[in-house]
Amino acid sequence: MAVSGSSSIDIAAPIADILDAIADLENYPSWSPIHKEVEVLERDDNGRPTKARMSASLMGIADEQVLTYDWNDTGVTWDLVESTQQKAQHAEYRLTETADGTHVDFEMSLDPKIPVPGFLLKKGKKTIIEMATEGLKGQVTA
Repeated sequence: MAVSGSSSIDIAAPIADILDAIADLENYPSWSPIHKEVEVLERDDNGRPTKARMSASLMGIADEQVLTYDWNDTGVTWDLVESTQQKAQHAEYRLTETADGTHVDFEMSLDPKIPVPGFLLKKGKKTIIEMATEGLKGQVTA
């Protein structure tokens, strides 16, 4: 069963700083408890990752995944290429400049390969969204 969720947060930093933190995939394990190891496989002309391999673990379920990234001046999307535990994954950050910094909208959907009880999906979704918003804010403002 596919699961999706979204959240928004305001961060007192410019869009460029937030994009830099998102693009620093190799540093994710230092601030995201989900990410265990990250290897960037390909980069664009600006040095931003366009393809990466990740080891992740959520609620005791370990996953090896490859993702592709599409960057623009106000955000990034990524999609699953292959995974040991997921059939599909799509996520997006949309960043909007505000008077005090940046408004961040995050959306994600994923479809596990194996049946996962609803209460675990709900808990996992909450953990991912908190990491993608509150975790990102903590990394940017640290």
